Amino acid sequence: MAAMKPRTGDGPLEVVEEGRSIIMRVPLEGGGRLVVEIDGSEAETLRDALEGVIKA
Repeated sequence: MAAMKPRTGDGPLEVVEEGRSIIMRVPLEGGGRLVVEIDGSEAETLRDALEGVIKA
């Protein structure tokens, strides 16, 4: 039987490195969090895409 993990519910935006992956947890409207696992090159692509729309 698979291990059951408790649902973490709402929380802050969180980004951590786990091994060679980057885990990003994004809070969602209505509760819960979106969990995305990406590698370094995907993180760079995401950064570049965000820089294109963020006005400093």
